[in-house]
Amino acid sequence: MNGQKAVTPSAEGIAAAASAAKVRGLPPVHLWNPPFCGDLDMRIARDGTWFYLGTPIGRFELVKLFSSILKLEDGKYFLVTPVEKVGITVDDAPFVAVDFEAGGAGRDQVLTFTTHVGDSVTAGADHPIRVVRDAETGEPSPYVMIRAGLEALIDRKSFYRLVELGAHHDGWFGLWSSGEFFAVIPSEELEQV
Repeated sequence: MNGQKAVTPSAEGIAAAASAAKVRGLPPVHLWNPPFCGDLDMRIARDGTWFYLGTPIGRFELVKLFSSILKLEDGKYFLVTPVEKVGITVDDAPFVAVDFEAGGAGRDQVLTFTTHVGDSVTAGADHPIRVVRDAETGEPSPYVMIRAGLEALIDRKSFYRLVELGAHHDGWFGLWSSGEFFAVIPSEELEQV
């Protein structure tokens, strides 16, 4: 052994390191490439609830802190600080878009989403909306890009409101935001429903 003490990652240690590294706004996780320290028994459920050791994390500020140091690499999710990187499990998307505001109409429409942890993004070229349909049921799962490959599942009530703002374009029913059109379903399939 090299004389160094082995360290087991913990949520408390990650939170302390993230707090110490916190700067105004989001930390620059894209610049951090610390060594992988192992997996943490932390999970983000499809509804956006964070769990540690099987128990929901009830402190909003702690969830918000963890969400600010979340990173996606090669299809896997990690919490990163300048000195350590730990793997976590994400059931679907790490965020949930719980509300949105719409301004304008048609091609001039602008959709701004808010997540359950307070992030806010305007859908457009850098923050696209996509919809995945279940192969068996056809049920849609809509997402909006929040940052650096991290998406938010758009909650059901917001999606229903979005559908009311939809339009047909080039054979598709979808949504306009910031001059971009985001396809939801082929128009002909919508007419059959």
